[in-house]
Amino acid sequence: MVDKTATEMYRSRTDALTTDFGEGQPIVFAHGTLMDRTMFAPQLEALQDEYRAIAYDLRARTDRYAPGYDLWDLTDDCAALLDGLGEDSAIIAGMSMGGFTALRFALAYPDRVDGLVLIDSIASPHPDDERAEYSALVEPYEDALEPLPREIAAGSTAELFGETTLEENRELVEAWVDRWATYPGKAVYHELNSWLGREDVTDRLSEIDVPVLIVHGEEDSTLPPSRAEPMLEELPDAEMELIPEAGHTSTLENPGPVTDAIRAFLDARF
Repeated sequence: MVDKTATEMYRSRTDALTTDFGEGQPIVFAHGTLMDRTMFAPQLEALQDEYRAIAYDLRARTDRYAPGYDLWDLTDDCAALLDGLGEDSAIIAGMSMGGFTALRFALAYPDRVDGLVLIDSIASPHPDDERAEYSALVEPYEDALEPLPREIAAGSTAELFGETTLEENRELVEAWVDRWATYPGKAVYHELNSWLGREDVTDRLSEIDVPVLIVHGEEDSTLPPSRAEPMLEELPDAEMELIPEAGHTSTLENPGPVTDAIRAFLDARF
């Protein structure tokens, strides 16, 4: 049974679950699998002079990481977060799983979204073979309260980081491996399964009539840019910026160009 009271957490514990800088047009950042709100620190720091820049922890990084939930539950969490922040609407920026959530937020709450920033994310589901591989990887940890085995954490680096980062920024990589190895296995299991069986929303993208920026690392091997490009055809008002020397976690791997692209988009459209 889905814990619906987890959504209420986002109204009542907003201060504990967010990093909230600046004033003005709000932009809310939602992280991807295995990540947390700190992955957007460079963007929040740079945007706070003109915008209310907010990042929050999704369920998997809280004490309400179980039982099972899906992307539509995370969408409701985001709406509750806006309530807790006292904002009627915002630009929703999401990386990977956060982007899956952002798209669904725009579909479920069209009056509450001013724009979207989709970072290393796509509208289509993963192919069956990839879904089976991910499912098999986390299945042993469905009921595990102990931390994720370090070898599993270390094995995730090729999914989250690009070739340049893996070769030239080992400090960043190892810092995140250390963090992943502290997560309860059960939290990661439910986090991954929140999106693994998601439906394809490509045929609904035409309903999203707000400006959309697609930001994607050129070295993203987990969700290559070619999987994001079809969204340009379906979204009524979208543009795309490729980030060099960055993989799936482009906001941290090459934060300058990511921040510049977001800033240019916000300044031009809002």
